[in-house]
Amino acid sequence: MAETHVVVIGMGYVGIPCAALFADVPGFRVTGVQRRSLRSGWKIDALNAGECPFLGDEPGLAELIRRVALDKRTFRVTDDISVCRDADVTLIDVQTPVDGDKVPRYESLLEASAGVGRHMREGSLVVVESTVAPGTTQHVVQPILERESGMKAGRDFWLAFSYERVMPGKLLEYLVNFPRVVGGIDEESTRRAVEFYRHVVKKDITPTDCLTAEVAKTVENTYRDVNIAFANEMALVCESLGVDVFEVRNLVNARPDRHMHVPGAGVGGHCLPKDPWLLNHGANCYGYRVVKSELLAVARRINDSMPMHMAELVKEALTQAGRSVAGARVAVLGLAYLENSDDTRNSPAVPLIKVLSALGADIVAHDPYVRREEYEALDLGSMQTDGRVSYTQDLSAALKGADCAVIVTKHQDYLGGRLLEAAQSMRSPIVVDGRGCIDPGICSENGVIYWGLGRRRNSMDVKALLHSEEQVGW
Repeated sequence: MAETHVVVIGMGYVGIPCAALFADVPGFRVTGVQRRSLRSGWKIDALNAGECPFLGDEPGLAELIRRVALDKRTFRVTDDISVCRDADVTLIDVQTPVDGDKVPRYESLLEASAGVGRHMREGSLVVVESTVAPGTTQHVVQPILERESGMKAGRDFWLAFSYERVMPGKLLEYLVNFPRVVGGIDEESTRRAVEFYRHVVKKDITPTDCLTAEVAKTVENTYRDVNIAFANEMALVCESLGVDVFEVRNLVNARPDRHMHVPGAGVGGHCLPKDPWLLNHGANCYGYRVVKSELLAVARRINDSMPMHMAELVKEALTQAGRSVAGARVAVLGLAYLENSDDTRNSPAVPLIKVLSALGADIVAHDPYVRREEYEALDLGSMQTDGRVSYTQDLSAALKGADCAVIVTKHQDYLGGRLLEAAQSMRSPIVVDGRGCIDPGICSENGVIYWGLGRRRNSMDVKALLHSEEQVGW
């Protein structure tokens, strides 16, 4: 039986688990391609040593990487894209962000496509797995592949788009146990791609055309972004009216055909902050008429505003306690955008830190999963070097002497007992909860002043409480 060589370009949250899964298929050999940059080049050495580069909770992934890299030796990583020359299948899993004008930044996609085109062999299958604006596979990737290779898609090689539905914390589960959508540029490309994915996907694989698959991916994430925006706006309404948005959500969702989402301190990650703009871009570039996507824009604006609202809650909480934001020590809990992961892409903690720092607060950031290198790569500018922001992975150290702690990420470390115990060393025991992590009643029982997104305003005599606790050496 001939060996199948798979090349996966981009060793990120999609590329790594995808590569490892195919490397575990009998008769498959997988080569990962990763640029050797200062920020991510270390992944090459780590993966080749059988080490999982993610610090968050990823069930089964570390064991899988160790098995295919060290025991079976069917997975290796390089920075040399010429390995595509003998690839039977090439998967493109690079980042596709948008710029400040909400236009796709395809530098990595263009570079990867050109590299694949220069080296791919006749008869190979190329699959774009990166989320792209609808129309990109055929109008951007295909022309590059044809130009660089001198071959014709659909005749000399095959081309498809197939999107992932992964999220940190469930990478393997979602790749294996979620239905898959595959859309080729023609029937044969679709057939070959479906046949390829059947080696690892246990659920249904739905064939369609390339454009429909691209639209489905961006619509799926846009749907979620819009629904989160609704939940966030209702949280603001509930705060204003003095009711609990989480109680309201439970009442709404008691009806089985209702699904109000969970509000939060902000929407991060690689997908949701940019996929609505990719959908809009594709519609206006390749559609028959310009579409004014007002709902998408409003939803994005609401979700982008939540870190600023969290800063307002911090300011209000400190003011009620008789303190000023200027000069206050604020512990920002959570730099990853998603609970129990180390993924900092578009983290809402970044704009929150910037706003609080601009108001004069001294910030100590904490995250149990994020490497210091990832913290240093965040877009915080001079704040990281002039002392306005510091970072620790020690929760007790982050809270010691703090005037306020603001929860940005629903890490398991912040879900109750451990956080409340560590809060005993705060200068003023104020917690601003942006993720519904803590029961307000439990905080009250432990002498912790609770403020929460979408919750009733605190009615405690905060100044009196702080004064009495200062007397006993809080």
